[in-house]
Amino acid sequence: MRRLAGLVVIPLLLLSLAACGDDGGSDSTSSKNGFPEITAGAKFGEKPTLGKGEGTPSKELQTDVISEGDGAKLKKGDAIQVNYLGQSWDSTKPFDNSFDRKTPFDLTLGAGMVIQGWDKGLEGQKVGSRVELVIPPDLGYGAQGQGDIKPNATLVFVVDILKATEVPTTAKGTEVAQGNADLPKVGVNADGKAPKVTIPKTDPPNKLVSNYVLESKGEVVKDTDTVVLNYEALLWKDAKTFDSTYANGKTVTFPLPQLTLKGLKDGVVGKKVGSRVLVVIPPADAFGDKEQEGIPKNSTLVFAVDILAKV
Repeated sequence: MRRLAGLVVIPLLLLSLAACGDDGGSDSTSSKNGFPEITAGAKFGEKPTLGKGEGTPSKELQTDVISEGDGAKLKKGDAIQVNYLGQSWDSTKPFDNSFDRKTPFDLTLGAGMVIQGWDKGLEGQKVGSRVELVIPPDLGYGAQGQGDIKPNATLVFVVDILKATEVPTTAKGTEVAQGNADLPKVGVNADGKAPKVTIPKTDPPNKLVSNYVLESKGEVVKDTDTVVLNYEALLWKDAKTFDSTYANGKTVTFPLPQLTLKGLKDGVVGKKVGSRVLVVIPPADAFGDKEQEGIPKNSTLVFAVDILAKV
């Protein structure tokens, strides 16, 4: 089973920095208490400018709370939204930042969406805080490096924690009748385990299907939202599961404006947070006549989706 790739156009490439921009930076070498100093833009919400690190960086993860917020402490599994700037210890130029894009970055903490230094360094920090992280290579990109980041580079990040949402383990709501014999049936279990999906031995529908299985009383999802999902994904043709967040043990966080699988986006928009939804995606709204990650061309896809939260 392979997790779907390429579903989201990710501006932040913390896991795979294919290209790193020149965002300008400080030409000075300046540090404070072992951390490169913020020489401009020190306040929460401002784009920071970092000095170059001095001396040999620590081999351990270092965390400095520049300013502490008064929000809840971050926990594993929380859906969080941050702004950030990243720079190598021995560089004066940032390799990436979200401030210039004016688009915060959304992730699920502890889900392996980012380098380990982020997951470890942000856990326990409060919403509203500005935190500086010094991340050793073994919690960053290691000996292989990535893009413009050199092998065995120590990384420095300034992170503003904007908000956090506690994510439930399962959808809950009123059961909705699944009376159409020509559509898949989805289990209604609310134990956090994958729901059973039974696909009929009939021809698939030609148009997108998005039906409630469990309907909650949550907010309606908009196409500008970022959502946290659990899902089972199957091929209609042979009922083979090709992806499962349950099997991977990790939810996914999708900024819907960047979700490239049109049928999944359209199937979630307009539904209520906290619900379970059956989404059947015809080839035209999936991958069309192109094979994708082992999914045959012209495949109809079936998703059982729990909309757990929106950030």
